[in-house]
Parts: sequence; structure tokens; C-alpha cells
Amino acid sequence: MTYFKKIIRFAKPYKHYAILNIIANVFYALFSALSFIALIPMLDVLFKGKDAEKITEPPVYEGIGKAKDYFKDYLSFQVNEIAQDDASMALVLVISLVIILFFLKNISNYIAMYFITFLRNGVLKDLRNALYKKTIELPLSHYSEKRKGDTIARVTSDVLEIQHSFLSILELIVREPLTILFTIGAMLFISVELTIFVFIFIPISGFIISLIGKSLKKKSDKVQQEQGTFLSILEETLGGLKIIKGFNAESIFYNKFKASTQNFYNFSNSLLNRQNLASPASEFLGITVIAVLLWYGGRMVLLEGSLDGSTFIAYMGLAYNILTPAKGISKASYNVKKGNAAAERVLDILETENTIQDDINAKKKEDFNSELTLKNISFKYEQEYVLKNFNATVKKGKTIALVGQSGSGKSTIANLVTRFYDLEEGEIKIDGVNIKKIKQSSLRNLMGLVTQDSILFNDTVKENLKIGKPDASDDELFEALKIANAFDFVMTLPKGLDTNIGDSGGKLSGGQKQRISIARAVLKNPPIMILDEATSALDTESEQLVQKALENMMQNRTSIVIAHRLSTIKNADNILVMHQGEIVEQGKHDKLMSADGIYRKLVNMQSFE
Repeated sequence: MTYFKKIIRFAKPYKHYAILNIIANVFYALFSALSFIALIPMLDVLFKGKDAEKITEPPVYEGIGKAKDYFKDYLSFQVNEIAQDDASMALVLVISLVIILFFLKNISNYIAMYFITFLRNGVLKDLRNALYKKTIELPLSHYSEKRKGDTIARVTSDVLEIQHSFLSILELIVREPLTILFTIGAMLFISVELTIFVFIFIPISGFIISLIGKSLKKKSDKVQQEQGTFLSILEETLGGLKIIKGFNAESIFYNKFKASTQNFYNFSNSLLNRQNLASPASEFLGITVIAVLLWYGGRMVLLEGSLDGSTFIAYMGLAYNILTPAKGISKASYNVKKGNAAAERVLDILETENTIQDDINAKKKEDFNSELTLKNISFKYEQEYVLKNFNATVKKGKTIALVGQSGSGKSTIANLVTRFYDLEEGEIKIDGVNIKKIKQSSLRNLMGLVTQDSILFNDTVKENLKIGKPDASDDELFEALKIANAFDFVMTLPKGLDTNIGDSGGKLSGGQKQRISIARAVLKNPPIMILDEATSALDTESEQLVQKALENMMQNRTSIVIAHRLSTIKNADNILVMHQGEIVEQGKHDKLMSADGIYRKLVNMQSFE
């Protein structure tokens, strides 16, 4: 129940629906019990007919011990008063009473279900919102070893499992116990002796049923984990379909997917077979109790004469009325065990600590005045350092370029400056203020980012650009597109700015996607620009045009440029040549060329126009 308590806190905003549900369930339980008691006078009319004893005077209440007889006599008196000697009229009256009570019972049930629907779906909505919010708040390091499909499974199927399992208890937690309580009250009202006999057997059957559900959590956990696995394979397949087809690797991925779905099939069969055993087992045990009750109650009617037939039949109806809510409660206990696995996986995300937090005294910083400094930085993702004692200073309005082989730590600098990862050794300062003392949202407002991979979203060109500035006018969008040399091709699209560019911008070429990414950064107009291989996806002609635009954009703007294509950083104020996480050379292009070191070797591998 620990997980249930943690999940149920999401129900607090909807507690008024819970209160209305409880009120409706009280009436449901009351009418449920009364509807069976009302059968007694109807059965008397049916079985005794004209021979039934006519009660012409209102009965006198003689205490709790005679309450049952008083109730029966009072009903008979009222029926006799209206129907007189017409037995058919008496039958219509008592049948009408039974129908009204059953109608009220079912109306109360509908009202209770109506209100609980808002609570259940509200919790489902808020839980998904909380999961998504947490997903985008957690640092990039959290997802470096996580499967995306597993996260998707937790937000979708696991949350649904919580709704079907945990939240179904909310329907039962009041209705079923109250139904049992009122029904037991009615049974005691009819026969204390018979009721005591019944309750000797119920705990025995309940214990047997509980044994069935003990392994459900473990089995359910396996099912949900495997679902996360095949969703991950599906997500990777859709993302890498071009490579899969290009290498004729369809069979490899199909076999991986088929193996995962086979495991899911086996785990699901095991779980559902165990779960399906609950209903027939509980029903069989319930009928066994009814059979024993028939034997014991039959003796009271036929041999002892301490109970009349019509009352005993109504009592049997009440006893059977306990079975349905008892089955519901036992099923709910299985659902709790099954839901525990889903809740554990969901809470695993919600309770994951965000390792990159704003300092308690973190402040907003809305401008950049002097310099960005990186001092004595050493950093590792896992075991080995990717940066070692890195030092650099970028003055306002200047451009610093990072070059070097792949894996030398260039992109790591971009990740650290934007605080996607947190430093443990060294510090990064903006205008002398450690970035850990600046609110993350404020820090990132100072920076524009263009990554090596053009990250676009399945939306229109306009909405992709507006990520940089949500309130931008069309004129501002056009200006940003012109600077990024993207205006002409965007205007030729079927709907211009309102053209949907497909999943990850799939309807555009690589160069077009990168120019949209650059336009997005231009539109944001930040004081610090980070270009991580910003022109790597462009063809030669586009590269020259965009490079000129970038140079114009970077005037009077602080820029950190990470580049493999060295033509893009020829005019940088300072070029840092990196090798295995360390700066091995630095200076302007001409100085580094005359030094005849690593930089010159890199340049000789490429050509300048």
C-alpha cells in the first residue's frame, strides 16, 4: 500500500468528486440491502396467497427482539390496507416496491460512477503531466543510459495500469464495504444464528483466495519491463530506418523485436492465467458457502420451524448480495499487487532526484557585460576524463573556436557552458558570477544553440522558429530566415511558414534543416551564441552563404564555435586546438599556421577557397 499512498496524493484536487461518490455509494448500499428485504412480503403473497394471515390492525413495536416480526407485520398491514382482499393487487404493490428500490439502487450506482470518472481521469491527466514535466526537467545525463521506449512505456501503459488497478480501488473502497455492511445488518436483522454460521466460512474462503495473488506483482513487473524493451526497439527502428534498409538489416531488427514480443507473450500469459484464476476460484468458494448455507438454513425452515420459507429465500438473496462486493474486494487486492509494479516504475521517474538544481540563492541574469571564463575545468562522463585542466576566456563580442579530432572534448564544452551537465572540478563564470549561482532558465536565455544534428519538431516552420522567441512577429521570422539564408526556400514551400516539415524535419534536406536551426537561434538573438558544428550539414554553396550570414550575426556577439570544417573559423579571435581533452595550441589562424603544428596538419587535410 506504500505506492498506493504516494499515488493517491494526486487525487487531492478532485476530493469533492470523491465526497459526492461516497454519498451516492451510501445510498447504493442502503437500497441494495432494502431491495432484498422488500422481497419478503412479495414472497409471502406468492407462497401463501389467499391463505396469508390478514393483518387489519397496525402492529405494536415490542422491542429489538421482535423488530423483524414488527417490520413484516407493518408491511403486510400497509399492503392489506391498499389491496384489501385483492391478492393480485397486493402482488402488484409489492413488485412495484421491489422495482422502485432496485431502480434507486442502480441510479445511485450510476451517480457514484459518474463522479468517480472525473476523479480517475483527473488523476490520470495530472500523473501524466507530472511525468512529462519531470522527464523534461531531468538532466541529459539521466538519459545517457536509459532507453527512450522504457520512458514512453512508463508514461503510457504504466499510467493506464495504475488507472485500471489502483484507481479502481477508489470505486470499491466505499461502495463494496458499505454494501457488505448494510447487507450484514439486514442478515442479522433476519437471523442472528444463521449469520454467525455464514461468517465462520467466509474468512476461510478469503484466505484461500488471497494465496492466489501473491506473485502477481513480480509477474506484472516483468510484463511492463518487456513492454518498455520492445517499445525501445520500435523507437530505434523508426529513428534509424534509413540505416536499417541501407544495410539490409531488417531481419536483425525483426528478430530482436520478435524475441521481445515472445517474452512479452510468455510473461503476459503467466500473469493473466494467474489473474483469471481469481474470479472462478472466488465464485466457486462463494457458491460453496451458499451451499452450506442452504443446508443449515433449510434445516431451520423444514425441521426447526424457526424461519419461514419466504424470509429464508430473501436471506439467501442477501447472502448472495455479499458475494459480488466480496469478489470485487478480492479482485481489487489482486489489482493492487499488479498495480504495485506499474506504480513503482512511475514513481521511479517522479522520485528521481534532479542532480542539476538551481542554487538556493541563484539569481536572474538578463545581460552579458564583460566576459565568459572557464577556469581549471576537468570533467568525465564515466571513468575517463574528457577534459583536463581546461582554461579559456571569451571577451564580450569576441569569437572563440574549438577545433580538434573527434572525442577531444569540444562538444563537452558546449554542454558545460549551457549547464546540461554540472561541473565537479573547476568553474565557469559569466561576468565573474559562477553559472551555478545563476538560475538555469536565466542562463539559457543568454545563449543561442545550434547543434550538429538539426533538431526540429513535427510542426510548421513557424512553430519551429518560435521556440526561439514565442511572441515573434512574421516580420521578425522573415528577417531571421534571411540572415540564415533560408528565406527563399521557405517561401517556395506549399504553405510557406505554415508548412508542416514532418517528423524531425523529414520533409526538408539536411542543409535546409540546418538553416532553419540557425534561423531559430538568430531569432532568439542571445548575447552568447554556441555553434556546435553549425555548418557541417550544408553543401559548399550553402555553407558559404550561411557562413557569411553567421559572420554578420556574430559581429558584436560573443560566440563559441565548434568546428571540423576549419573554413568556418578562419576569422575567429582565438582558436583553441584540442587533443584528448587538453589545449595543445591556441592563437589566431595565421599564427597557428606559421607554428606548423597540429592545426596546420588539420588545415592541410582540408582546402580553403
